[in-house]
Amino acid sequence: MTIVIFVEKDVTLTIITVTAPAGRLSLAQRRRLAESLTDAVLEPEVGQHAPAARMGFQVHFHDLPPDCMAIGGRLLSDQDTPRDIITVNIAVMNAAWPAGVRAEVIRNVLARLAEACGMQAPAPTWWVNFEIIDEGSWGSRGGVLSILQLLDSGVFTPARIEAIRAAIQPPA
Repeated sequence: MTIVIFVEKDVTLTIITVTAPAGRLSLAQRRRLAESLTDAVLEPEVGQHAPAARMGFQVHFHDLPPDCMAIGGRLLSDQDTPRDIITVNIAVMNAAWPAGVRAEVIRNVLARLAEACGMQAPAPTWWVNFEIIDEGSWGSRGGVLSILQLLDSGVFTPARIEAIRAAIQPPA
């Protein structure tokens, strides 16, 4: 039996934004993170490892100069030993995101970041923010997009489809 997974072209479900001091992440690390951060969110979002669904994810890297980041009330450029600051913001369409699934995504992202940076554990100054965009507040392809429109794409497991429909559709 052949399973065909189809995701509409140019439909973004999730945006992952990594902000770090300029030069903190090498090109090789960004390449690794582009894939590993996508998968860290994708698997819990659709309920399975579905490489075809990667097209629905964007990863943006923002490098800031040390005089544009501060911790403890002091710019990194003013610190004798600057702290290792990295923030990751994850914006997802409204779906079934109970606390346990959000926690899994956050743990996944921090672990992948540590792996890419060659560290045993994430630094305490790395932060992950998980943001759920309300239904009707996500635009793509010239209009408003709903995750409900994507459930028949073939990438979501039946369990995730059921959970998402229950979370999004109001009771009858």
